[in-house]
Amino acid sequence: MMGYEVGMKVLVLSLVVGAVAAIRPSKLVPAVYVFGDSTLDVGNNNYLPGKDVPRANKPYYGIDLPGSGRPTGRFSNGYNTADFVAKALGFKKSPLAYLELKAQNKLIPSAITRGVSYASAGAGILDSTNAGNNIPLSQQVRLFESTKVEMEAKVGPRAVSKLLSKSFFLVGAGSNDFFAFATAQAKQNSTATQSDVTAFYGSLLSNYSATITELYKLGARKIGIINVGPVGCVPRVRVLNVTGACADGMNQLAAGFDAALKSTMAALAPKLPGLAYSVADSFGLTQATFANTLGLGFVSSDSACCGSGRLGAQGDCTPTATLCAARDRYIFWDSVHPSQRAAMLGAQAYFDGPAQYTSPISFKQLANMMS
Repeated sequence: MMGYEVGMKVLVLSLVVGAVAAIRPSKLVPAVYVFGDSTLDVGNNNYLPGKDVPRANKPYYGIDLPGSGRPTGRFSNGYNTADFVAKALGFKKSPLAYLELKAQNKLIPSAITRGVSYASAGAGILDSTNAGNNIPLSQQVRLFESTKVEMEAKVGPRAVSKLLSKSFFLVGAGSNDFFAFATAQAKQNSTATQSDVTAFYGSLLSNYSATITELYKLGARKIGIINVGPVGCVPRVRVLNVTGACADGMNQLAAGFDAALKSTMAALAPKLPGLAYSVADSFGLTQATFANTLGLGFVSSDSACCGSGRLGAQGDCTPTATLCAARDRYIFWDSVHPSQRAAMLGAQAYFDGPAQYTSPISFKQLANMMS
């Protein structure tokens, strides 16, 4: 048995060294690790218990997913943002969901040669957001920490450290915190005061800084962050307005947070030697997309392709929902999430698009940095 174990360790170690040292020209990094919410989730929530857990495990989710056309847990008609970022980095799609890999006993092969997705629909920056029905961001980081322990047991700390330092860490969360904040204010039938907003921002930024710092301590050196988009413009929010207009207050709240996040990262990075990062401007890109809907080939910027009722936002995307005919021409797939094509355009912009959509560097520049 001892000889077998040693032999296997050598084999796996050679795979790691190969993944790091001999990355194919089309593959910019050896692995991708994903943290965040439903815009990045590729199936973790399918494995969570509870009737209130948000899942995308039924039609019409996945109807356009290349190769299968079946639901996988992605809140999209096909690929999502994580898939397209991973594709731009040289992979076929996003790494598989952590809970799926654990269920199949394939965590370590994937963690070493491809990466892992810890993203969970409904998750927030705050643990209290949709508590009990997702894997919150802090817990996702803890799951990565436990994954790292298993990786080190297989191939040793030095190989893992080298692998992680060259890998791409994708983080995208925050929208659910803003939805929860707005819902709480509505239930109280009150408008948030400046002190409410200041406290809210403080909690979010403190948790986000802790997440980035912890990932850094665990070995991350290339972190791509997607900021919070215009949450007041998703169909589920628009439908609450008799005119179908965006909720400007929610958008202003998100924009304020995004500005603070950008400043927070600029201040944090110098304290973490060797850290390189990029903040992608989902807010600015989405607003620009709304302003040029037809020019970008979309016919709808306010309605869900899959849903029911006004703006397709009065019912969930289910097998009995109304489905639009031209799915690539809708910005929104369901009442909250982007369509496959919208996600693709977003990822392209973050990877190698106009400079105003990433700061201080693009995802491509981040991936290509020496570490």
